[in-house]
Amino acid sequence: MNRFHLLIAGLGLAGVTVPVAASAAPWQSINARQARLDQRIDQGIRKGALTRGEARRLRTDSRQLVRLEERYRRTGGLSGWERQDLNRRFDALSARIRWEKRDRRYR
Repeated sequence: MNRFHLLIAGLGLAGVTVPVAASAAPWQSINARQARLDQRIDQGIRKGALTRGEARRLRTDSRQLVRLEERYRRTGGLSGWERQDLNRRFDALSARIRWEKRDRRYR
């Protein structure tokens, strides 16, 4: 019976630690994410990895996210769904920046 309790305790511990390890990326505020994305776009321009058109489109998308955040905040702060929506959109923009920087089109 002692092994059974040990097994259950081990499974419980694994159930708690696995999700924590999966979300090991540090949390960033929305303003910090915006600033980091802008830095990545600037870096891509400086290194020549982004063309002017790519950078312009990425900056336009970034500004649209800022306006969306402002619209969400006007309604009385960010709800959980709104924060999740912004995070999803920031993730998508981050992936686009990564793609555009590595698409072998140089200025």
